[in-house]
Amino acid sequence: MTPLNRVAVLSDIHGVLPALEAVLAEPEVRAADRIVLTGDLASGPQPAEVLDRLTGLGERALWLSGNADRELLAHGRGEDAPVPDDITPWAAAQLRPDHLDLLASLPATLRLAVRGLGPVLFCHATPRDDEEVVLVDSRPDRWQEVFDGLDDDLHTVVCGHTHMPFVRLAHGRLVVNPGSIGMPYGRSGAHWALLGPGVDLRTTPYDIDAAVAHLTRHSSYPDIAGWADYYLRARATDTDALTAFGPRDGRTGAE
Repeated sequence: MTPLNRVAVLSDIHGVLPALEAVLAEPEVRAADRIVLTGDLASGPQPAEVLDRLTGLGERALWLSGNADRELLAHGRGEDAPVPDDITPWAAAQLRPDHLDLLASLPATLRLAVRGLGPVLFCHATPRDDEEVVLVDSRPDRWQEVFDGLDDDLHTVVCGHTHMPFVRLAHGRLVVNPGSIGMPYGRSGAHWALLGPGVDLRTTPYDIDAAVAHLTRHSSYPDIAGWADYYLRARATDTDALTAFGPRDGRTGAE
C-alpha cells in the first residue's frame, strides 16, 4: 500500500452544515489526499444536507459508521430502537431511502498507510465497539483492553466519539482524537485533524452567530434555537464532558 501524504480526519459532524463547510474550505483539507469521516455524521439539525454535501466529495472521502449513524438507520427503517436523544428520531425522519442505504453500507473500521505514521487504524469510538469510551486520562489497562487483538504493526489509532480532541501515547501506540466538527465540548469552533507526516490537531473558527441563525432559519427541528446555542457555542465544558464520560471508561470513584 502506497502511503498517503496527507489525510484530513473529520469526526462527529452531527448534521451541522455551516461547521462542515468551514472545514471543507480549509486549504489543507482541499489539498488532502483523502478525507476520512470517522462517524456520527448526520444526527443533528441538517442531516440530509450534510450527507448530500459529503457524498459530493466523491472518492476522496472515506466513510465510517458511528453509533449515532447506526441509531439513525434503525429509526429511519422503523426498527424498535432506543431513543438516545430527542433529535435522533427527528433527524431519521428527514432522510431519504438512499441516505439510509448509504448509512447501512458504512464499515466500522478502516486501515490506511500514512507517510510518517505507517499503518493507521481509523474507528469511531474504539476498534472493537462504536460507543465505548476512552479518554485522554483513561488508565493504561483500559487502553490495553480496547487494543486487544490489534496487529502489532498498528502504531497509530484514530478515534472520535467523545467530541474532545487529544493526542496521547498508550502502550506504544499513538492515539488521536480529532474532536468534533458540529458538537464540540470545551471550546467552540470546528475541530479536526491533519495526519502526515505527523499529527496536527486543528480548529477552524467560523461565525457562530451566523451559523446559529442559519440553523434556526433552515432546520425544522422544534428546539433548533436552543440546540444550536448549546452545542455550537460549546456550553458544555471539557470538565463537564469528562465528568459525564468518565464512569463509562470503567474507572472507579477513586481514580
